[in-house]
Amino acid sequence: MGGISIWQLLIIALIIVLLFGTKKLRTLGGDLGSAVKGFKKAISDDEAAAAAPAAKKESDNDADFEQQKIADEQKPADQTTTNQKDKEQV
Repeated sequence: MGGISIWQLLIIALIIVLLFGTKKLRTLGGDLGSAVKGFKKAISDDEAAAAAPAAKKESDNDADFEQQKIADEQKPADQTTTNQKDKEQV
């Protein structure tokens, strides 16, 4: 009663093919397929990255710890240099 019949769908499909042409529709279908494939790949890569964050975080913490340690070692050296300069001026 209020639905679309198969004949109406076929007429709509025929009008679309006549308007755009088969080559343009084929290209559009290929582009849409590659977009869906890329989306699925991105989702699976994101899930794989979320599954193994513990090993990555541990290595990141070690590197940050080393950088922080080096930075802390450099700070007192800079402070002693400024303290010596202040003593020389007095």
